[in-house]
Amino acid sequence: MNRQEELKLTEEVLELKSAKSAFLGDGVERLSYDNYRSEERFRNELDKVFRQLPHAIAHGSALEGPDTFLRASHAGVPLLITRDSDGVPHAFVNTCRHRGMQLVAEQSGCAKRFTCPYHAWSYGTDGGFLTAPHFDQGFGELDKAELGLKSVSCVERFGFIWITLDASSRDHVDDLFAPIAEDFESLRIEGLRVAHETVVQVEANWKLLVEGGLEAYHFKVAHKDTIGPYFENNLSTFQVFGDHIRSVLPRATLADSDVQDDSFRLLDHANILYVLFPTTQLLVQQDHIVWTQTNPISPGLTESRMVTLVPAEDLEGEKAQGYWAKNHHITCTTLGEDSSVAEGIQRSINAGFDQTMILGRFESALGAFNDTVTRRLAS
Repeated sequence: MNRQEELKLTEEVLELKSAKSAFLGDGVERLSYDNYRSEERFRNELDKVFRQLPHAIAHGSALEGPDTFLRASHAGVPLLITRDSDGVPHAFVNTCRHRGMQLVAEQSGCAKRFTCPYHAWSYGTDGGFLTAPHFDQGFGELDKAELGLKSVSCVERFGFIWITLDASSRDHVDDLFAPIAEDFESLRIEGLRVAHETVVQVEANWKLLVEGGLEAYHFKVAHKDTIGPYFENNLSTFQVFGDHIRSVLPRATLADSDVQDDSFRLLDHANILYVLFPTTQLLVQQDHIVWTQTNPISPGLTESRMVTLVPAEDLEGEKAQGYWAKNHHITCTTLGEDSSVAEGIQRSINAGFDQTMILGRFESALGAFNDTVTRRLAS
């Protein structure tokens, strides 16, 4: 975000506060409960959203050097992510080509080859088949060049490693994020490192978890004992960039700040949330970024990943570790409150009543997000 845009957003928020108004959409909207419980819709989301669009599977520093690897999953697909001897990242389905056994069980590490624990078929970090016991005798007519691991599209951009499950997808990372690339690049995520990471399962639809961060209407209620006192009451603003949303969540200190001071930074008085469609959110704060990720498992079950990313130079030292541990705890506590709300909503949705959710005019960012989901499903 450039300086001009930063000051423009600040002025917009201050004008809304002065007018004692939230950022208002065109009107009240409604969303069907079926959007959050339908098996058919969820399968459609898997096919047209999660498997078609790029997904940030890891921060680049998770594969710090050559011949490193990590195990992951997305949309029900087990994955092996590697960085080969030349430093190039790759992604593969984590199954041996022989009989489908899980190839790698370790969460992460360093290795120049991966050997199946069932029959010892081996593969390189570039996914190529290397060797297998008694291969010539039992499989001699097969072409070794065609026995490499099943590859998945993989690129490194904006500090993350992105994978796309469907090889036929036309939504490449550079194209998908072009509308917001300037902001993305200005965050310099490649210079950050993972301080802490927590993964939990939430008994709620993935969209409920995304929606939880897109309005400030609930801050003074659901977060009354945590972050609520530090933020303005029902005050936020958002902009749409292609499929993505940028939202400004002002803290109570913004109203008393000197915007004319050359040292003024919006980040000192507000959090900026980027909802990078479909499953990546970046909550940008004063001195670090919280990367949250939703990994859908079923219509009513989602894996939620919370990662505290900090400048590499601020990661070392006992004091720094304590500071980041405290920040990460605050993040997990606050998002845990949102998850509890989402689970409560999901229980109501699963009760089977034919109802709709009501979105007020100050919840229009939720409508914009769901419009993008609907448009993608119709494509």
